[in-house]
Amino acid sequence: MSLARRCGERGTDKGRCGWRWPKTATALKALAGKPRAARTAASACLVLLLTLAGAGCGARPDLRIGAQTFTETKILAEMYKALIEQKTGLDVKVIPDLAASPLVFSALDRGDIDLATLYSGEIFNNHFPLESLTKDRAEVLRQAQEGFDRYYGFDWMDPLGFENTYAFTVRRQVAEASGYRSISDIKPDAASMRFGVDTSWLERASDGYPAFRQEYGISFAKAYPMELSLVYTAVKNEQVDIVLAYSTDARLKAFDLQTLQDDRHFFPPYDASPVMRKEMEALHPGVKEALRPLIGAIDAETMIGLNYQVDIEKKSEREVALAYLKQKGLIPK
Repeated sequence: MSLARRCGERGTDKGRCGWRWPKTATALKALAGKPRAARTAASACLVLLLTLAGAGCGARPDLRIGAQTFTETKILAEMYKALIEQKTGLDVKVIPDLAASPLVFSALDRGDIDLATLYSGEIFNNHFPLESLTKDRAEVLRQAQEGFDRYYGFDWMDPLGFENTYAFTVRRQVAEASGYRSISDIKPDAASMRFGVDTSWLERASDGYPAFRQEYGISFAKAYPMELSLVYTAVKNEQVDIVLAYSTDARLKAFDLQTLQDDRHFFPPYDASPVMRKEMEALHPGVKEALRPLIGAIDAETMIGLNYQVDIEKKSEREVALAYLKQKGLIPK
């Protein structure tokens, strides 16, 4: 059953394209007073339903690619679209802004989209029983590929070449002056360093600050909790000395910041891969071959640069994707 049907309820409005979806005001009113978890899940369902409804106008495309709200997944979706259309002649539709990876996963599972970018650390979100709670990159990838094939019928392809995970980050000039290359390198100076960090990470049990201190034996002089979006500016302006950032964020380049290697492998790996429903892959076998040139070809530095063009230079995701593919000789100029 499609997500559009699963999310439906009595009292629907019929759009100009023939879709029927819940009356938005009625649906939102019904969520009032519900437990927070129920409100979050139902709201996500409603958002996805309305997004797919809007994308469903006209004839259904041969293939639908979903993308999360953050930039790199939209750029990659446009790359997938361009390569697939050129190599196979299929009609491909990109459906952006599907909130977060769990929502994209649900849409894939229900067949509302056919292809997306997901990250190997997704295995830790209780989708299926794990053989081991490892943080080894190759082992996490193997479990992702085998587990999502067995339990969901997904082809979890080999990684694109980068991971998007937490990364301890300092100003580049500080890293060069102090010889910081890995997290362990800061240990002698940590007791005098001001630490800017996402509020929730300070309290998380398995991979938050308490577990980090135990693993690395590092405690900072003071931790300043803040919204994750603010940590980049805080370290750039020397309000703090070190922050916890995302490893492919465009602001790393914009603010000349340096990430530090997680030499004790504290954070789980989050390698990015194209993920496709195997039933759709069987129907269109040329799709996987069309994506093959991207496998292992995009490292973190390249992804940061592509994100930079969209987030800082304000180019469109499609413009950046096509320029990259032309530069690499993967589509005609």
